[in-house]
Amino acid sequence: MTADNSFIADQFSLLAKLMDIHGENSFKAKAYSSAAFTIDRLPQQLSEIPENKLSSIKGIGDSAAKKIIEVFERGEITALTELVAKTPEGIMQMLNIKGIGPKKITVIWKEMGIESIGELLYACNENRLTLYKGFGEKTQKSIQESIEYFLNNIGNYLYAHVEKLADVLDEELKKNFTEYQFLLTGDFRRQLETIDKLEWVTDVPEKQLQDYLLQHKFVTEKIDAEESVYKGEEENIQLKFYHVAVEKLYTKLFQTSCSGEFLNEWNKNYSLKNYNSYNNEKEIFDEAKLQFIPAFLRETGTAIQQAERNGLPEVIQTKDITAIIHSHSKWSDGNNTIEQMAKAAIEKGLQYLVISDHSKTAFYANGLTEERLKAQHEEINELNEKLKPFKIFKSIESDILNDGSLDYSDVVLSTFDIVIASVHSNLKMSEEKAMMRLLNAIKNPFTSILGHCTGRLLLSRAGYPVNHKAVIDACAEHNVVVELNAHPRRLDIDWRHINYCIEKNVLISIDPDAHAVAGFDHIKYGVLAAQKAGITAAQNLSSYTLTEFEAFLKIQRAKRS
Repeated sequence: MTADNSFIADQFSLLAKLMDIHGENSFKAKAYSSAAFTIDRLPQQLSEIPENKLSSIKGIGDSAAKKIIEVFERGEITALTELVAKTPEGIMQMLNIKGIGPKKITVIWKEMGIESIGELLYACNENRLTLYKGFGEKTQKSIQESIEYFLNNIGNYLYAHVEKLADVLDEELKKNFTEYQFLLTGDFRRQLETIDKLEWVTDVPEKQLQDYLLQHKFVTEKIDAEESVYKGEEENIQLKFYHVAVEKLYTKLFQTSCSGEFLNEWNKNYSLKNYNSYNNEKEIFDEAKLQFIPAFLRETGTAIQQAERNGLPEVIQTKDITAIIHSHSKWSDGNNTIEQMAKAAIEKGLQYLVISDHSKTAFYANGLTEERLKAQHEEINELNEKLKPFKIFKSIESDILNDGSLDYSDVVLSTFDIVIASVHSNLKMSEEKAMMRLLNAIKNPFTSILGHCTGRLLLSRAGYPVNHKAVIDACAEHNVVVELNAHPRRLDIDWRHINYCIEKNVLISIDPDAHAVAGFDHIKYGVLAAQKAGITAAQNLSSYTLTEFEAFLKIQRAKRS
């Protein structure tokens, strides 16, 4: 099939943009951009014009003409194919984001070291773009909104991003079908960190539900007597409904609220009696003479075994959080002053705040030099007098350098109440390199908390490879806490590895990594992830009372000597 003008124009436009991003000949890039503009507006298809006449068209020179012929003969522009091959996929995706042109992408990639949309969104959330020339607050906000719009059209979402939609739809369905029941189920009910569809068990007739959803701009993807699936024109996420008779509602709810592995383990020893009608899920567990297992723990057979033996733990709740540990102020890349953050913590009924701004190596985040640290510590001293009995602790999120060392001298590190050690640079590394850096940092007597141990950004960046057991073993040996970074795009350490923390008596710390007062609310998502691991309040550092936290600090200080 012969390429049409629209396709060829797009190829030239992309070629021009990538040449700009890669710093190639700017004159040629402009010429190809001009050619794209011309081709897109030609009244005649290029395929109908003799090849020897192409270069005589105003706006198309010899070089562009040769590339047009190349498209006809090979189906591609070789120069473009070569540029695409050496451009990260995330950079290619950025070209689809409104408000981000080649010049800005060049800064984002070459100066900020960002290679994916998720990383860029996270940088916007951390107020980091404003530190670079050409990126003011309005630009940063516009980029953030454009990225969020783009991500909302991919079809896979963070739990935090679909939570409000799930609540709104659930309320609307129940309000409009008062004679029927709708029970949220599936991955959302199990509190998984990413969601690709919202699911309900319902006794509403499938045709009646379809009529309602079609009126509200939802498209039918599947419908039969057992299941129906829809997708909204605005909400680009699947809605799945399991249609059952009213007496089977809770049987189906249980079945769809378990992972396949959990359900297989359940079926080995227990069975649902199909002729039974349950009024709630608890009756299913009562029938099995087993402690109720909440949906968030229905991942593996471990929960069943715990319930059979000693009983399940009383898992942590948001109300159990007593402090904000890991937070950034205006001293580095935060949006609020320390005083504003402290007062917000007081309003939430919290007992203390740990300010952990970025260290000096984090130049991209306005990291603190030794001189600025002294001034910050003086401010904290003054605020502690002003706000007592509430207390602010002096901390730092110290970059783990390439050799695993921290980026201040021991003398400077000794001025902090607590040090959070995190990797922020050179994330593309082998497991061997990553483990060397992490283990050296953990061995450092000044390290109290290992921050976001894999550097992952959900749906955007997998994180560097690590041996989780070896990391946790080292933390156990050196009395280092493992952070569960509660930012919904991180949730790092992954809850799947926290069971080993419990086994090795390693504390976790659910921390919001807040760069603004509003970021305190991210604690909730860390708690939801911790619940999946069966964490109790006693196993979480940010649930310690002020007295308990000060006792913890004494042990950490003793470790330094």
